[in-house]
Amino acid sequence: MNKYEAMFVVKPDLTDENKKNLFDQIGEVIQKHSGKVASANIWAEKRKLTFKMKKCLEGSFYLVNFSIDPKEISEIRHLYNLNENILRVLITNTEK
Repeated sequence: MNKYEAMFVVKPDLTDENKKNLFDQIGEVIQKHSGKVASANIWAEKRKLTFKMKKCLEGSFYLVNFSIDPKEISEIRHLYNLNENILRVLITNTEK
């Protein structure tokens, strides 16, 4: 299993309950694909974006460190892109 870091840009206008559900879903996707979440934190709240993402001018940033089999990365990236509350996701390998 390799170590990865994922940065999520999520819609800033979510309620506290919806944010909690979204953050739980992000972790569940990793765990369902035999991964382990090492840490998950809110990196920034309501930051102004340089350009519009899905009609949003602001976004909240969420940072997740996890380990997972490299074969699963494309599948979890696809699942995150299907979520309408996630504006953008960037997954990078931290072992190199």
